Amino acid sequence: MKVAEFLKNHQVDFEMMSHPRTFEAQRMAHELHVSGREVAKTVLLKRDDGSSFVVAVLPANTSVDLDRASQLVGVSGLQLASENEVSQQCPDCETGALPPFGSQYEMKTIVDDRLADEDEIVFEANTHEEAVRMKFADFRQLEQPLVGNFAI
Repeated sequence: MKVAEFLKNHQVDFEMMSHPRTFEAQRMAHELHVSGREVAKTVLLKRDDGSSFVVAVLPANTSVDLDRASQLVGVSGLQLASENEVSQQCPDCETGALPPFGSQYEMKTIVDDRLADEDEIVFEANTHEEAVRMKFADFRQLEQPLVGNFAI
């Protein structure tokens, strides 16, 4: 899934933002001169039994609390997926790049409630050199994520 095409097909307003190659959401925030609160870091989680994956979206300046995320999703346990697993689940993205649209990969998406308080979010698209800025309300309507408190 190419993020720009996906958003255009759904008639969502967004801005593509090019930036120097980055591999961390905080570094991308710095390069784009955007607050880490506004940058949505996307992390792939997998159930402890390996049966399914969950896309977690949280502010760049936070980390995932796996226990809280597990409770939010209603499973006994979640763990971070490996970079190889991210590549397998999202083969149309550069290694390590993961857009926040789990539904496009047949995965549940969860969003930390701190991002839900933001008017706009910025997130990595399909590469480590492009980002997207869009209204959180549009993201929420399009993705229909489960929203809760799981970032620390």
